[in-house]
Amino acid sequence: MKKPTTLIMLLVALLVSFHGFALPLLNSLPSAVATIYLDFDGYEVNCAYWNGGKSFTCNPSGMSDAQVTEVFNRVAEDYRPFDINITTEESKFVTAPLSSRIRIVITSSCSWYPGVGGLSFVGSFTWGDDTPAFVFSDRLGPRSAKMVAECCSHESGHAVGLSHQSRYDSTCNLTAMYNEGSGTGEASWAPIMGNSYYRNMSGWNNGPTPYGCATMQDNLSIITTQNGFGYRKDDYSDDIHDVPASLSFSGTSMAGIISTSTDKDAFTFTLTQNSLIHIDVKPFSVDENYQGANLDVKMSLYKTPGIFIKSFDPAATMAIVVDTLLPKGTYYLLIDGAGNSNVLDYGSLGSYSINASAIVASPIRSVSLTGTTEKNKHMLAWIIITDEPVTWITVESSSDGSHYAPLNTTSGAAGKFVYTPFQKNALYYRVKALTRSNQPVYSNTVLLQEANMQGKIFTVSTHNQNRVTVNAAQKYQYVLHSANGNTVAKGNGSEGFNQLDIGLLADGIYLLQLISNGHHHAERIIKHYCPR
Repeated sequence: MKKPTTLIMLLVALLVSFHGFALPLLNSLPSAVATIYLDFDGYEVNCAYWNGGKSFTCNPSGMSDAQVTEVFNRVAEDYRPFDINITTEESKFVTAPLSSRIRIVITSSCSWYPGVGGLSFVGSFTWGDDTPAFVFSDRLGPRSAKMVAECCSHESGHAVGLSHQSRYDSTCNLTAMYNEGSGTGEASWAPIMGNSYYRNMSGWNNGPTPYGCATMQDNLSIITTQNGFGYRKDDYSDDIHDVPASLSFSGTSMAGIISTSTDKDAFTFTLTQNSLIHIDVKPFSVDENYQGANLDVKMSLYKTPGIFIKSFDPAATMAIVVDTLLPKGTYYLLIDGAGNSNVLDYGSLGSYSINASAIVASPIRSVSLTGTTEKNKHMLAWIIITDEPVTWITVESSSDGSHYAPLNTTSGAAGKFVYTPFQKNALYYRVKALTRSNQPVYSNTVLLQEANMQGKIFTVSTHNQNRVTVNAAQKYQYVLHSANGNTVAKGNGSEGFNQLDIGLLADGIYLLQLISNGHHHAERIIKHYCPR
């Protein structure tokens, strides 16, 4: 509504509120001078411009503390780009300058002005006489926190100088006095100065008014130039070349605000090793489904300033989740508001949180193991996809699928292993690959059934670094001789897989003798050192 033009002497009315109970005391920007006071607890109105100048009493809103908090959060987010405090604390309102404040009375008393959800005079924020605006909670839902909040932002929008936003068809015919927006679900949008009750996103708009399809109303310019306050101070650099903020990877959220369609927030981070990174960028909202969010987030990733990698701007959601593998190096992020099919980036403004974490990524991307049984042998083969050379491959086996023991260790160039098992049961196998950076990766597990145990009683690894492996069909005794005939080790072995430690012996050629139930077997062993 517009201020009456009748000449009236400026008699500052006594606006006395009464408090029957305590409400949550909430402030969006306590340091700001400009103030919008959301008054939920009843108010006695003495104002020349309302109710024919007769005093009247507004009852409390009838809303719970949780509803009051939700209304506050929604309205605070609508005004987040500006240097203004949204408050439920009357003392903040009282200490604000008369020409920089407005009281929004949220009340269940609505009979004195039928047929509307709220009332406000256009431009009354700067009048300096504490003319209040009204939101009738019983007519909105009733007492729907979403609808009450939209009405609070709408009526305070009038107070800071805005008219309604309307809709016209292609031939300039007025089709809706109140633009109801478009879309469904999370990304649906409507202008605050239209009808935003039934869309998730709401925001400020640059669009036509009821006064003609060519009469465009730039909400942001009017709010920030006609009321004694502007945009709040920018929180981060807009340029990745100009002191970007360091992005924390400690798991602690960082917060930011996109206040204009040209505002961007620049961050940087450095990875000392190839890493799997996880980045969440979420707009402020009142619940996990992004209800009450105004900002549709966009993120752009760069490596070394100027080298663009990728933009993240999912169409179906307002938030961004990134999980990707990045090589070591220094990276940069730009966060800004994006448009979607329902809204231009003009109205995609508000606050967000960003949370990042990283784990060192193995250069081995996958180890794929296959196995077959052929006569009395188990045939294993593997394929390794890796970003750096593999130094060692260890084949491990298990009889129960839980407890594995090393079966054979070979160089990273190997791709297969043939084994004659003597255990009288099926065996599980897996491969462990190790790179030069000492990061192990395990393959999938392969189960091979019992083999035909005919043939040799002993199978021995002949080229070894630290251990000789002996696979035996039954218990045995062994003696290990050096090349000059000296005995360097002896002992007993059991059926199945065994290992003989030769790590302390000098490199060279040895002779291993194996004895079992009258069966004698001799094998030449070469011990050698293979540097990693």
